Amino acid sequence: MKSTSNASPDPDPPERADTEQALPERARSRPSDRLPIHGLLSYRLSRVANAMSRSAALRYRREFDVSLGEWRTIALLGADAPLTLNKLARLAALDKAQMSRVVAKLSDRGLVLRELGAGRTTQLTLTRKGAALYRGLISAANERDEAFLVCLTDQERQVLDSALAKLGTLARALERAEER
Repeated sequence: MKSTSNASPDPDPPERADTEQALPERARSRPSDRLPIHGLLSYRLSRVANAMSRSAALRYRREFDVSLGEWRTIALLGADAPLTLNKLARLAALDKAQMSRVVAKLSDRGLVLRELGAGRTTQLTLTRKGAALYRGLISAANERDEAFLVCLTDQERQVLDSALAKLGTLARALERAEER
């Protein structure tokens, strides 16, 4: 259901009221028609993901004084350390230069430790201070996750998990094909 509140500005263009309900039906009934951008799956998923990320960024900045990129870095290191900068950048969907700047800030704050690894690699891990921050952040992230999932039935959650897994697999395959 759409909110009519203007409490927070949305930089994306407004959606027509019938977009979410009418377009999928029209697309099935007239397959030769092309969907406008508001009806494309990738656009709709991106809008939802961006809205979720923006609200997360506001909360994590307010409660933990970290940016969204810093949160993702801390969360990934908390889950899978040690990681190299390249691996961390791939997992966080950031380029290496962006990740390098995030890691430098976190290192300066005493949250991430850089240690020499095999060859010329640097292994990244959380410090004790970083691990304590991770526990608070991951707890807040799990609260947010449950707040989003509460509007879905158990069956809808299962369907969503399955659909996201299938879409993710296909998206990665298409990405690899485009890179050739």
